[in-house]
Order: sequence, then structure tokens, then C-alpha cells
Amino acid sequence: MTEPTPGYNELRFWENFGEFAFCTKLRAEQLRDVGASLSPFNAFLLLQGLETLPQRMDEHVANAQRVAEFLDGHDGVGWVAYAGLPDSPYHDLAQRYLPQGPGAIFTFGVAGGREAGARFIESLQLVSHLANVGDARTLVIHPASTTHQQLSDEDLEAGGITPDMVRLSVGLEDVEDVLYDLDRALGRARA
Repeated sequence: MTEPTPGYNELRFWENFGEFAFCTKLRAEQLRDVGASLSPFNAFLLLQGLETLPQRMDEHVANAQRVAEFLDGHDGVGWVAYAGLPDSPYHDLAQRYLPQGPGAIFTFGVAGGREAGARFIESLQLVSHLANVGDARTLVIHPASTTHQQLSDEDLEAGGITPDMVRLSVGLEDVEDVLYDLDRALGRARA
């Protein structure tokens, strides 16, 4: 007995199976590895932003330096990890490799530990409480009370996160406004 010949629909399926497998592979691997294509408008917005990036980065870095110096001298701050500060172990390397400034993202410790760090975050008004970095707005997060809140103090330490650590991504706002908001929130964190 001979095998029945496949029907038209079954033939079409097997003819298109290779194309289907290729598309699935593209979706599963290429989208995962390199992301989707931008829409034309999003590509336009990205290009617009890239054209002013050097000017914006100058402002980000200048603001971050001012904020780091302010926090470094504040009674409500236990430590500041910013390569732009002279007492940083990475200061000389930053001067050598990053002569225009070491960026606008750094960490510092709120005096008083985990609870004070959480009160500090809750007391901010201008500075946004978000896990993002590199925004035009100043962003802050306290990992011990947010993204890593399920961990014990010992687990946080093992991961390089102290209970008092706050990550700050300094934005483009008027730096005096940022300093005022940070100072006010640090005062409330100590209360």
C-alpha cells in the first residue's frame, strides 16, 4: 500500500515551515540580543537627543560634582563614593581617563542606616524616586528599602550594598534646587 499523497494545505504548511522557523528564530534570538527596530519617530527623537548630548553631559557632570561636594560635607551623610572627590581612591584615575568629569551617577550613605535611608527617600520632593539612571531629572533610589528590601543586612553587605547606601543620578535641574531638596530630606531622615 502506498502512502497517501499529502493534501494541498499540508504541503503549504511544510513549504512555509522553513520561513516560519526562520522568523521564530529572529524573534526569539535577535530581538532578545539586539532589540526591536525603532519606529521612525522614535529614531528621530533619539537623533535629536544625541545632537545635544555633549552639552547635556557637561551640565550633568558639573551638577554631580557640586552635589557630591555638598553631600561630602553634610552631617547627615556618612560617606560619598564619587571619583570626582579628592579623597576618592579613584580620583587620580578619573582625572587621567575622564578629564571632563567622572559622570553623574554615584552613591552615598545616609547616616542612620536603613531606616534613615528610607525616611530620606520619602522626604524628597524635587528628586524623583526611580530605579532609572541617566535621566534629565535627578533620580534617587535606596536599594535596602526598595529593590533589595527582601535581603538581610548581611546579604546586602555580601552584595556590596550597605544598608545606608543611596544611589543618585544627578539631572539637569537647577543645582541649588537639588541641593535644597537633598538638605531638607537629610534633615528629616535624622529626625
